[in-house]
Amino acid sequence: MTTFEPSSNNSVKPGLVQAIAILTLINGIFNILWGAGVILGLTLGIVTLCLAPLGFLPLILGIFEIIYAAKLLANPPQPAQPSQTIAILEICCILVGNLISLIVGILALVFYGDPQVKAYFAGINGQPVAATIPVTPVQAETAPVVLPVEPIEAEKPKRRTRKSGS
Repeated sequence: MTTFEPSSNNSVKPGLVQAIAILTLINGIFNILWGAGVILGLTLGIVTLCLAPLGFLPLILGIFEIIYAAKLLANPPQPAQPSQTIAILEICCILVGNLISLIVGILALVFYGDPQVKAYFAGINGQPVAATIPVTPVQAETAPVVLPVEPIEAEKPKRRTRKSGS
């Protein structure tokens, strides 16, 4: 397992952190364009004027993504926390039809769970790296539960009497 040492000048960011930063930067630019396009496109139609605010989510999110990506790409690294909020908001952009943000948001959440990425963020923030201890579930031995079963008696068919016609 590779650990990140913030004191070393030649330290290299893990590939997944670099991928998060690049994906977030590209998606930020794309979200600004997408949001501006949605606002402009919906504003041109007078009937859909009330739907124009839908474009504000990708527009504002794009600005935050570019700022966050700039922090991650900075050399020397700047203190930054894994931004699960940005990743979740990227997933929410599917509400305005942005499929690319959905994919980037899911990838970011998956990458944040990687041990190297967690160690990197802990290192640049001066936090101790939490050791991962594999947990094996302990199964308690239990005797099978036997429930008493009462025999089911088959119902006897009811006898119908025939009425004879007069």
